[in-house]
Amino acid sequence: MFIELTDHLRCPGDHDEAYLVLLPDEMDGRAVRRGVLGCPVCGWATTVQEGVVDFGGGGTDEPGSALTAGAILAFLGLSGPGGYVALAGAAGSEASALAQLMPGVRIIAVNPPSTAVADQPASVLRAGRWPIKEASVRGVALAGSAAAEAAWVTAAARSVLPGLRIAVAGPRVDLPGFQLLATTDSAWVAVRK
Repeated sequence: MFIELTDHLRCPGDHDEAYLVLLPDEMDGRAVRRGVLGCPVCGWATTVQEGVVDFGGGGTDEPGSALTAGAILAFLGLSGPGGYVALAGAAGSEASALAQLMPGVRIIAVNPPSTAVADQPASVLRAGRWPIKEASVRGVALAGSAAAEAAWVTAAARSVLPGLRIAVAGPRVDLPGFQLLATTDSAWVAVRK
């Protein structure tokens, strides 16, 4: 897990978003390999093991994605370095390829297929509830079972910064505060107003 990602994560507890505290035990450059992540509001804590943060309740998704790295890049409409992009579910299988297309942009893989490990250029998070703060990432792409749950898509959409996009390979979800840009039978893209 990239250490600066801590500022963009939220506690899975049922309270207002608050910062989390990271106590690293082992680092590899700016990546935390082992440590403890906790919430000062409710006392919740979890460990970072082999660079993966387990927020609880998240499993692995089916392998492969209906969205390629090139499609994700085009759908999100991003250019230039900086910030984070979140890939949820099967879209996480595109983390390495997307990192090559977007140098200088950090990738967060939320519940990626089991083949996506912390050694890839992505911070891997396992979570039953969307673990990223509101308005904190440059874009989100969801595929597989992560894209099939309306509540998960809605929570992921809230983490997109204003003026930026969410791409979903799954059923369309009505997102308040978003404008639908394009849709097909199997995917859609919306921009946060």
